[in-house]
Amino acid sequence: MTESSTRPTGVDKTLVGRIYAPTETYEVSRVKIAEMAAATGATHPAHTDPDAAWALGYSDVVAPPTFAVVLAQRAEQAYVAAPESGIDFSRVVHAEERFVHHRPIVAGDRLRTTVHVDKILERGGITLVTTRAEIADDAEAPVATVTSTLAVRGAEK
Repeated sequence: MTESSTRPTGVDKTLVGRIYAPTETYEVSRVKIAEMAAATGATHPAHTDPDAAWALGYSDVVAPPTFAVVLAQRAEQAYVAAPESGIDFSRVVHAEERFVHHRPIVAGDRLRTTVHVDKILERGGITLVTTRAEIADDAEAPVATVTSTLAVRGAEK
């Protein structure tokens, strides 16, 4: 039996309201920030040069705003990959992503992410799954909130 044949045949709406425990601590590094900056075309020197970041008042190089998606997507896997979710990732299209930054992410941060399943709606054969990833630092202070909506196509008949 393959994994997909043992999974439920639809997104489980009863999981709305479920909270997935914080992920393991993610240590933000200068290398990872530089990689994201290069991948997104963010060319400001504060993303790669500690002196430029310090001159702007940051404690180290600062991540581009979209860096938070790295942590959010890692954490969302606890829900998306869980058999009880009923999500077949081969049928998923990313529909929307929103960021609220409570403070910048900088190299040296130690961050953990908690995922909330906020909403599941069905529309014309598509199930829209909205999750919220709350990213916090070691002191449990909020760093960023990433709200993501996935469109899960229904099974073809």
